[in-house]
Amino acid sequence: MGITTDPTAVADLRRQVVDLARDFGARHIEPHAAAWDRSAEFPRAVLDELGKLGFLGMVTPEEHDGQELDHVTYLMALEELAAADASVAISVAIHNAIPTTMLVRHGTAAQQSRWLKPMARGELLAGFALSEPEAGSDAASLTAQAVRDGEHWVLSGAKAWATNAGKADLMMIMVRTDAPGARRGAKGISTFVVPTDTPGYRAGKPEDKMGLRASDTRAITLDGVRLPAEHLLGEEGMGFVYAMEGLDVGRLGVAAQAVAIARRALEHAMRYCAERRQFEKPLKDFEAVQFKLADMATRIAAARALTHDAAAAKDRGERVTERAAMAKLIASETAMWVTTQAVQLFGGYGYMRDFPVEKLFRDAKVTEIYEGTSEVQRIVVARGLYSQD
Repeated sequence: MGITTDPTAVADLRRQVVDLARDFGARHIEPHAAAWDRSAEFPRAVLDELGKLGFLGMVTPEEHDGQELDHVTYLMALEELAAADASVAISVAIHNAIPTTMLVRHGTAAQQSRWLKPMARGELLAGFALSEPEAGSDAASLTAQAVRDGEHWVLSGAKAWATNAGKADLMMIMVRTDAPGARRGAKGISTFVVPTDTPGYRAGKPEDKMGLRASDTRAITLDGVRLPAEHLLGEEGMGFVYAMEGLDVGRLGVAAQAVAIARRALEHAMRYCAERRQFEKPLKDFEAVQFKLADMATRIAAARALTHDAAAAKDRGERVTERAAMAKLIASETAMWVTTQAVQLFGGYGYMRDFPVEKLFRDAKVTEIYEGTSEVQRIVVARGLYSQD
Protein backbone atom coordinates (compact mmCIF):
# COMPACT_ATOMS: atom_id res chain seq x y z
CA MET A 1 0.00 0.00 0.00
CA GLY A 2 2.56 2.57 1.13
CA ILE A 3 2.43 6.16 2.30
CA THR A 4 1.13 8.60 -0.29
CA THR A 5 0.73 12.38 -0.13
CA ASP A 6 -2.26 12.54 -2.47
CA PRO A 7 -5.22 13.51 -0.23
CA THR A 8 -7.79 11.53 -2.20
CA ALA A 9 -5.62 8.41 -2.26
CA VAL A 10 -4.90 8.75 1.47
CA ALA A 11 -8.60 9.07 2.26
CA ASP A 12 -9.54 6.10 0.08
CA LEU A 13 -6.83 3.88 1.56
CA ARG A 14 -7.67 4.93 5.09
CA ARG A 15 -11.34 4.16 4.57
CA GLN A 16 -10.55 0.71 3.17
CA VAL A 17 -8.21 -0.20 6.02
CA VAL A 18 -10.50 1.11 8.76
CA ASP A 19 -13.57 -0.54 7.22
CA LEU A 20 -11.70 -3.84 7.01
CA ALA A 21 -10.65 -3.58 10.67
CA ARG A 22 -14.20 -2.72 11.74
CA ASP A 23 -15.73 -5.54 9.73
CA PHE A 24 -13.21 -8.12 10.96
CA GLY A 25 -13.74 -7.00 14.55
CA ALA A 26 -17.51 -7.22 14.25
CA ARG A 27 -17.41 -10.68 12.64
CA HIS A 28 -14.52 -12.47 14.27
CA ILE A 29 -13.60 -10.70 17.52
CA GLU A 30 -16.47 -8.99 19.34
CA PRO A 31 -18.85 -12.01 19.35
CA HIS A 32 -16.22 -14.01 21.26
CA ALA A 33 -14.66 -11.29 23.44
CA ALA A 34 -16.74 -11.98 26.57
CA ALA A 35 -16.02 -15.72 26.39
CA TRP A 36 -12.30 -15.10 25.91
CA ASP A 37 -12.40 -12.77 28.90
CA ARG A 38 -14.05 -15.38 31.11
CA SER A 39 -11.68 -18.16 30.11
CA ALA A 40 -8.58 -15.94 29.75
CA GLU A 41 -8.06 -17.56 26.34
CA PHE A 42 -5.51 -16.03 23.98
CA PRO A 43 -7.02 -16.23 20.47
CA ARG A 44 -3.83 -16.96 18.49
CA ALA A 45 -5.86 -18.12 15.47
CA VAL A 46 -7.46 -14.67 15.26
CA LEU A 47 -4.03 -13.02 15.42
CA ASP A 48 -2.89 -15.28 12.60
CA GLU A 49 -5.88 -14.21 10.48
CA LEU A 50 -5.15 -10.57 11.20
CA GLY A 51 -1.59 -11.23 10.09
CA LYS A 52 -2.76 -12.63 6.77
CA LEU A 53 -4.78 -9.44 6.23
CA GLY A 54 -1.73 -7.27 6.84
CA PHE A 55 -2.58 -5.98 10.31
CA LEU A 56 0.73 -7.21 11.77
CA GLY A 57 2.70 -5.16 9.26
CA MET A 58 0.72 -1.93 9.21
CA VAL A 59 3.66 0.44 9.75
CA THR A 60 6.37 -1.79 8.28
CA PRO A 61 7.89 -0.42 5.05
CA GLU A 62 6.80 -2.07 1.81
CA GLU A 63 10.40 -3.13 1.11
CA HIS A 64 10.07 -5.39 4.15
CA ASP A 65 6.69 -6.81 3.03
CA GLY A 66 4.66 -4.41 5.15
CA GLN A 67 1.73 -2.12 4.39
CA GLU A 68 3.66 1.11 5.14
CA LEU A 69 0.57 2.90 6.40
CA ASP A 70 0.78 6.35 7.89
CA HIS A 71 0.47 6.35 11.66
CA VAL A 72 -2.91 8.06 11.73
CA THR A 73 -4.41 5.28 9.59
CA TYR A 74 -2.68 2.69 11.75
CA LEU A 75 -4.21 4.14 14.91
CA MET A 76 -7.67 4.42 13.36
CA ALA A 77 -7.53 0.74 12.39
CA LEU A 78 -6.23 -0.18 15.84
CA GLU A 79 -9.11 1.72 17.44
CA GLU A 80 -11.60 -0.42 15.50
CA LEU A 81 -9.90 -3.62 16.62
CA ALA A 82 -9.80 -2.38 20.22
CA ALA A 83 -13.48 -1.45 20.09
CA ALA A 84 -14.13 -5.13 19.34
CA ASP A 85 -11.75 -6.33 22.07
CA ALA A 86 -8.87 -4.46 23.69
CA SER A 87 -7.03 -7.71 24.46
CA VAL A 88 -6.64 -8.57 20.79
CA ALA A 89 -5.73 -4.99 19.94
CA ILE A 90 -2.86 -4.79 22.43
CA SER A 91 -1.21 -7.87 20.96
CA VAL A 92 -1.45 -6.25 17.53
CA ALA A 93 -0.17 -2.94 18.89
CA ILE A 94 2.81 -4.41 20.72
CA HIS A 95 3.87 -6.36 17.63
CA ASN A 96 3.54 -3.31 15.35
CA ALA A 97 5.23 -0.91 17.74
CA ILE A 98 8.38 -1.83 19.62
CA PRO A 99 9.67 -5.03 17.93
CA THR A 100 8.87 -3.70 14.46
CA THR A 101 10.27 -0.22 15.15
CA MET A 102 13.48 -1.70 16.51
CA LEU A 103 14.05 -3.95 13.51
CA VAL A 104 13.16 -1.26 10.98
CA ARG A 105 15.46 1.34 12.54
CA HIS A 106 18.33 -0.78 13.82
CA GLY A 107 18.20 -4.26 12.31
CA THR A 108 20.77 -5.47 9.81
CA ALA A 109 19.65 -6.54 6.35
CA ALA A 110 20.01 -10.15 7.45
CA GLN A 111 17.94 -9.61 10.60
CA GLN A 112 15.25 -7.80 8.65
CA SER A 113 15.05 -10.59 6.10
CA ARG A 114 15.01 -13.30 8.76
CA TRP A 115 12.54 -11.74 11.21
CA LEU A 116 11.01 -8.44 10.08
CA LYS A 117 9.58 -9.67 6.78
CA PRO A 118 7.86 -12.74 8.29
CA MET A 119 6.55 -10.51 11.09
CA ALA A 120 5.04 -8.12 8.55
CA ARG A 121 3.45 -11.01 6.64
CA GLY A 122 1.91 -12.34 9.85
CA GLU A 123 4.01 -15.50 9.87
CA LEU A 124 5.72 -14.60 13.14
CA LEU A 125 4.19 -12.96 16.22
CA ALA A 126 6.54 -10.78 18.26
CA GLY A 127 6.62 -9.24 21.71
CA PHE A 128 9.11 -7.45 23.92
CA ALA A 129 10.35 -7.65 27.49
CA LEU A 130 11.80 -4.68 29.34
CA SER A 131 10.33 -4.67 32.87
CA GLU A 132 11.51 -6.91 35.68
CA PRO A 133 10.07 -7.78 39.09
CA GLU A 134 12.18 -5.01 40.67
CA ALA A 135 12.41 -2.73 37.61
CA GLY A 136 9.04 -1.35 36.59
CA SER A 137 8.78 2.42 36.18
CA ASP A 138 12.53 2.53 36.83
CA ALA A 139 13.15 0.23 33.88
CA ALA A 140 16.79 1.30 33.54
CA SER A 141 17.55 -0.49 36.82
CA LEU A 142 17.01 -3.91 35.22
CA THR A 143 19.50 -6.63 36.17
CA ALA A 144 19.05 -9.46 33.62
CA GLN A 145 22.49 -10.08 32.18
CA ALA A 146 24.09 -11.17 28.91
CA VAL A 147 27.69 -12.38 28.93
CA ARG A 148 29.79 -12.75 25.79
CA ASP A 149 31.13 -16.25 25.17
CA GLY A 150 33.13 -16.31 21.95
CA GLU A 151 30.69 -15.92 19.05
CA HIS A 152 27.69 -16.23 21.35
CA TRP A 153 25.89 -14.35 24.11
CA VAL A 154 24.46 -16.13 27.15
CA LEU A 155 21.40 -14.49 28.73
CA SER A 156 20.30 -15.01 32.32
CA GLY A 157 17.72 -13.36 34.55
CA ALA A 158 14.00 -12.71 34.85
CA LYS A 159 11.52 -10.42 33.09
CA ALA A 160 8.00 -9.49 34.18
CA TRP A 161 4.64 -8.57 32.62
CA ALA A 162 5.72 -9.38 29.07
CA THR A 163 2.89 -9.20 26.52
CA ASN A 164 2.72 -12.16 24.09
CA ALA A 165 5.51 -13.87 26.07
CA GLY A 166 3.93 -17.33 26.01
CA LYS A 167 2.49 -17.19 22.49
CA ALA A 168 4.99 -15.15 20.49
CA ASP A 169 7.47 -16.69 18.10
CA LEU A 170 10.17 -14.22 19.05
CA MET A 171 10.73 -11.65 21.77
CA MET A 172 12.83 -8.49 21.88
CA ILE A 173 14.48 -8.70 25.28
CA MET A 174 16.50 -5.98 27.01
CA VAL A 175 19.38 -7.15 29.21
CA ARG A 176 22.63 -5.72 30.51
CA THR A 177 25.82 -6.29 28.54
CA ASP A 178 28.10 -4.18 30.73
CA ALA A 179 30.25 -5.87 33.36
CA PRO A 180 28.22 -7.60 36.10
CA GLY A 181 28.00 -5.25 39.04
CA ALA A 182 28.67 -2.10 37.01
CA ARG A 183 25.00 -1.01 37.04
CA ARG A 184 25.30 2.24 35.10
CA GLY A 185 21.56 2.81 34.69
CA ALA A 186 20.43 3.03 31.07
CA LYS A 187 23.98 2.68 29.81
CA GLY A 188 25.07 -0.88 29.16
CA ILE A 189 21.61 -2.24 28.26
CA SER A 190 21.34 -4.07 24.95
CA THR A 191 18.53 -5.66 22.93
CA PHE A 192 18.47 -9.26 21.74
CA VAL A 193 16.15 -11.03 19.35
CA VAL A 194 15.18 -14.21 21.20
CA PRO A 195 13.18 -16.92 19.39
CA THR A 196 10.90 -18.41 22.03
CA ASP A 197 11.92 -21.97 21.16
CA THR A 198 15.51 -21.26 22.23
CA PRO A 199 16.64 -23.59 25.04
CA GLY A 200 16.58 -21.77 28.37
CA TYR A 201 13.74 -19.42 27.44
CA ARG A 202 10.85 -20.20 29.78
CA ALA A 203 7.57 -18.31 29.90
CA GLY A 204 5.73 -18.56 33.21
CA LYS A 205 2.05 -19.22 33.72
CA PRO A 206 -0.37 -16.64 32.32
CA GLU A 207 -0.94 -13.83 34.79
CA ASP A 208 -4.44 -13.78 36.31
CA LYS A 209 -5.30 -10.20 35.47
CA MET A 210 -8.17 -7.86 36.34
CA GLY A 211 -8.72 -6.89 32.70
CA LEU A 212 -7.37 -7.65 29.23
CA ARG A 213 -7.69 -11.24 30.27
CA ALA A 214 -7.40 -12.60 26.75
CA SER A 215 -4.04 -10.88 26.31
CA ASP A 216 -1.09 -13.16 27.03
CA THR A 217 0.94 -11.64 29.88
CA ARG A 218 3.65 -13.64 31.62
CA ALA A 219 6.93 -13.57 33.46
CA ILE A 220 9.98 -14.86 31.61
CA THR A 221 12.94 -16.80 32.95
CA LEU A 222 16.18 -16.65 30.98
CA ASP A 223 18.14 -19.69 32.09
CA GLY A 224 21.40 -19.59 30.20
CA VAL A 225 19.79 -18.67 26.86
CA ARG A 226 22.61 -19.07 24.35
CA LEU A 227 22.34 -16.94 21.21
CA PRO A 228 24.64 -16.38 18.23
CA ALA A 229 26.20 -12.91 18.18
CA GLU A 230 24.00 -11.88 15.24
CA HIS A 231 20.97 -11.91 17.58
CA LEU A 232 22.24 -8.67 19.14
CA LEU A 233 20.14 -5.86 17.68
CA GLY A 234 21.97 -2.70 16.72
CA GLU A 235 24.81 -1.40 18.86
CA GLU A 236 25.83 -2.95 22.13
CA GLY A 237 24.70 -0.76 25.03
CA MET A 238 22.01 1.08 23.05
CA GLY A 239 19.06 -1.18 23.88
CA PHE A 240 17.40 1.20 26.33
CA VAL A 241 17.51 4.00 23.76
CA TYR A 242 15.90 1.69 21.20
CA ALA A 243 13.17 0.75 23.66
CA MET A 244 12.36 4.41 24.34
CA GLU A 245 12.10 5.05 20.58
CA GLY A 246 9.66 2.20 20.24
CA LEU A 247 7.66 3.41 23.22
CA ASP A 248 6.69 6.57 21.33
CA VAL A 249 4.74 4.40 18.87
CA GLY A 250 3.70 2.01 21.63
CA ARG A 251 2.18 4.78 23.72
CA LEU A 252 0.20 6.04 20.75
CA GLY A 253 -1.12 2.50 20.32
CA VAL A 254 -2.24 2.41 23.95
CA ALA A 255 -3.87 5.81 23.49
CA ALA A 256 -5.88 4.50 20.52
CA GLN A 257 -6.82 1.42 22.54
CA ALA A 258 -7.99 3.61 25.43
CA VAL A 259 -10.04 5.80 23.11
CA ALA A 260 -11.71 2.67 21.75
CA ILE A 261 -12.57 1.38 25.22
CA ALA A 262 -14.09 4.73 26.15
CA ARG A 263 -15.94 5.00 22.85
CA ARG A 264 -17.49 1.57 23.25
CA ALA A 265 -18.53 2.38 26.83
CA LEU A 266 -20.24 5.54 25.61
CA GLU A 267 -22.04 3.65 22.84
CA HIS A 268 -23.36 1.08 25.29
CA ALA A 269 -24.38 3.79 27.75
CA MET A 270 -26.26 5.73 25.06
CA ARG A 271 -28.24 2.67 24.01
CA TYR A 272 -29.03 1.76 27.60
CA CYS A 273 -30.13 5.28 28.49
CA ALA A 274 -32.44 5.36 25.48
CA GLU A 275 -34.07 2.04 26.47
CA ARG A 276 -34.08 2.16 30.27
CA ARG A 277 -37.05 3.96 31.78
CA GLN A 278 -37.33 5.33 35.30
CA PHE A 279 -39.96 7.71 36.69
CA GLU A 280 -41.97 7.13 33.49
CA LYS A 281 -39.40 8.39 30.99
CA PRO A 282 -36.14 7.23 29.38
CA LEU A 283 -32.94 7.98 31.25
CA LYS A 284 -31.71 10.02 28.28
CA ASP A 285 -34.42 12.61 28.96
CA PHE A 286 -32.93 13.50 32.34
CA GLU A 287 -30.68 16.55 32.17
CA ALA A 288 -28.15 15.04 34.58
CA VAL A 289 -27.77 12.04 32.30
CA GLN A 290 -27.49 14.25 29.22
CA PHE A 291 -24.69 16.27 30.83
CA LYS A 292 -22.84 13.09 31.78
CA LEU A 293 -23.10 11.70 28.22
CA ALA A 294 -21.99 15.05 26.79
CA ASP A 295 -18.90 15.11 29.02
CA MET A 296 -18.07 11.52 28.05
CA ALA A 297 -18.31 12.30 24.34
CA THR A 298 -16.26 15.50 24.67
CA ARG A 299 -13.41 13.83 26.54
CA ILE A 300 -13.28 11.01 24.00
CA ALA A 301 -13.12 13.46 21.10
CA ALA A 302 -10.34 15.43 22.79
CA ALA A 303 -8.30 12.30 23.51
CA ARG A 304 -8.68 11.06 19.94
CA ALA A 305 -7.71 14.45 18.51
CA LEU A 306 -4.52 14.64 20.57
CA THR A 307 -3.64 11.05 19.66
CA HIS A 308 -4.09 11.69 15.94
CA ASP A 309 -2.19 14.98 16.18
CA ALA A 310 0.80 13.17 17.65
CA ALA A 311 0.56 10.47 14.97
CA ALA A 312 0.48 13.09 12.21
CA ALA A 313 3.58 14.70 13.70
CA LYS A 314 5.25 11.30 13.70
CA ASP A 315 4.45 10.95 10.00
CA ARG A 316 6.05 14.35 9.37
CA GLY A 317 9.24 13.07 10.94
CA GLU A 318 8.96 15.21 14.07
CA ARG A 319 10.02 14.18 17.56
CA VAL A 320 6.87 13.11 19.38
CA THR A 321 8.03 11.81 22.76
CA GLU A 322 6.19 14.44 24.78
CA ARG A 323 3.11 14.46 22.53
CA ALA A 324 2.88 10.67 22.65
CA ALA A 325 3.06 10.84 26.45
CA MET A 326 0.34 13.51 26.50
CA ALA A 327 -1.88 11.41 24.25
CA LYS A 328 -1.40 8.28 26.29
CA LEU A 329 -2.02 10.20 29.51
CA ILE A 330 -5.26 11.89 28.48
CA ALA A 331 -6.62 8.87 26.60
CA SER A 332 -5.99 6.40 29.43
CA GLU A 333 -7.46 8.67 32.09
CA THR A 334 -10.39 9.34 29.77
CA ALA A 335 -10.98 5.61 29.38
CA MET A 336 -11.01 5.11 33.13
CA TRP A 337 -13.31 8.08 33.73
CA VAL A 338 -15.73 7.28 30.90
CA THR A 339 -16.07 3.61 31.85
CA THR A 340 -16.70 4.63 35.46
CA GLN A 341 -19.52 6.91 34.30
CA ALA A 342 -20.90 4.14 32.08
CA VAL A 343 -21.05 1.72 35.01
CA GLN A 344 -22.79 4.41 37.04
CA LEU A 345 -25.37 5.01 34.31
CA PHE A 346 -26.13 1.30 34.13
CA GLY A 347 -26.66 1.28 37.89
CA GLY A 348 -26.81 -2.19 39.40
CA TYR A 349 -26.65 -3.77 35.97
CA GLY A 350 -23.33 -2.07 35.33
CA TYR A 351 -21.81 -4.06 38.16
CA MET A 352 -22.91 -7.37 36.63
CA ARG A 353 -20.72 -9.41 34.31
CA ASP A 354 -23.71 -10.04 32.06
CA PHE A 355 -23.47 -6.42 30.88
CA PRO A 356 -20.57 -5.16 28.70
CA VAL A 357 -19.53 -2.04 30.61
CA GLU A 358 -18.19 -4.11 33.50
CA LYS A 359 -15.55 -5.65 31.21
CA LEU A 360 -14.73 -2.29 29.65
CA PHE A 361 -14.20 -0.83 33.14
CA ARG A 362 -11.71 -3.59 33.97
CA ASP A 363 -9.95 -3.29 30.61
CA ALA A 364 -9.57 0.47 30.97
CA LYS A 365 -7.52 0.41 34.16
CA VAL A 366 -4.34 -1.06 32.73
CA THR A 367 -4.09 1.67 30.11
CA GLU A 368 -3.10 3.97 33.00
CA ILE A 369 -0.32 1.55 33.95
CA TYR A 370 1.47 -0.19 31.08
CA GLU A 371 3.76 1.47 28.55
CA GLY A 372 4.50 3.83 31.42
CA THR A 373 2.15 4.80 34.24
CA SER A 374 0.27 8.11 34.21
CA GLU A 375 2.84 9.39 36.68
CA VAL A 376 5.68 8.50 34.28
CA GLN A 377 3.84 10.21 31.41
CA ARG A 378 3.66 13.40 33.46
CA ILE A 379 7.40 13.18 34.14
CA VAL A 380 8.08 12.78 30.40
CA VAL A 381 5.87 15.77 29.56
CA ALA A 382 7.40 17.98 32.26
CA ARG A 383 10.94 17.16 31.20
CA GLY A 384 10.01 18.04 27.64
CA LEU A 385 8.72 21.42 28.78
CA TYR A 386 11.97 22.28 30.52
CA SER A 387 14.11 20.98 27.65
CA GLN A 388 12.70 23.80 25.53
CA ASP A 389 14.28 26.46 27.77
